[in-house]
Amino acid sequence: MKNLEFNFDDLIDHSADNSIPLKNKQAYKSIELFAGAGGLALGLELAGFDAVLLNEWDKHACATLRANRPSWNVLEGDVSKVDFTPYRGQVDFLSGGFPCQAFSYAGLGKGFDDIRGTMFFQFARAIDEVRPKVILGENVRGLVNHDKGRTLATIKETLTELGYRLIEPKILNAMNYRVPQKRERIFIVGIRDDLADKAKWQWPTPYHRPMLMNDALKAGELFASDVPDSQGQIYPEHKKAVLDLVPQGGCWRDLPDDVARVYMKGSYFLGGGKTGMARRLAWDEPCLTLTCSPAQNQTERCHPDETRPLTVREYARIQTFPDDWQFCGSMSQQYKQIGNAVPVNLAKAMGDELVKLLNHL
Repeated sequence: MKNLEFNFDDLIDHSADNSIPLKNKQAYKSIELFAGAGGLALGLELAGFDAVLLNEWDKHACATLRANRPSWNVLEGDVSKVDFTPYRGQVDFLSGGFPCQAFSYAGLGKGFDDIRGTMFFQFARAIDEVRPKVILGENVRGLVNHDKGRTLATIKETLTELGYRLIEPKILNAMNYRVPQKRERIFIVGIRDDLADKAKWQWPTPYHRPMLMNDALKAGELFASDVPDSQGQIYPEHKKAVLDLVPQGGCWRDLPDDVARVYMKGSYFLGGGKTGMARRLAWDEPCLTLTCSPAQNQTERCHPDETRPLTVREYARIQTFPDDWQFCGSMSQQYKQIGNAVPVNLAKAMGDELVKLLNHL
């Protein structure tokens, strides 16, 4: 096993040299696993990457990818059945937002053997078969503390064993990168060992202000027009009557006490703020983290003015998808695809820095 005691900071460029060109020195080819509806892929495309393969098992998400980018090589199906060896030495960059829920351990310290049977194993296998110059792993903030930190430790150990030097993983909040949403994701960047000494890495510089719900749904700096009309869920009448009483930016705590007790039921007496319940968004704040459904009881995402859940296109705007990016499948499938996506502008910010990194290798 390789020694993990190297200085992550040695790989970080602290000079913030803005003279580094964003233009690719060459066409950087990429592969993405767990591609979903294309948030990460689109952001990387905007940064200049050329996707040669995107793998996704969900048929509705695959239909979305194909509808919007007929030229993309979308491989639908189980990632464990994909042979990546034809791309060995042909790809500069490989990325994936692998699920971490299935991790289990016989004991920390077994590295690659510890993660067999998980989706991360498929990510690691693809890296091993392709040997790209740079890799990117993306996941929810909760990965940091998953299984008391052992999951992330095993991920780092495994990638190191595969021959990649890692930048210390970092949590980025999308609201700092031209995304009108409070959404934290962890990013793991690795450079192949034979190239790592030439690497210069800088995390994306936060935008000068956060984007707000007003920026998402109305014409302005982020979008040239107001959000287009689209389908969306509706509340049952009894729920709408309750949410009618919630002010902009408020939640169940702003309800009359007798109404709150009935609405919250047993949750009324439990600890914690539970401020996602009966929550109405505010125009002058970023949106709360989008989920797979805007009308879930624990994570309400009510429109700031109208008493209704956010529509599909409003969801897409908050994730910074362009208005011409179409989503396939039922309405619930569309919400799910958007809610699970990496925000496009956050992906673009990371993509710009990855281009700078590859320009040095």
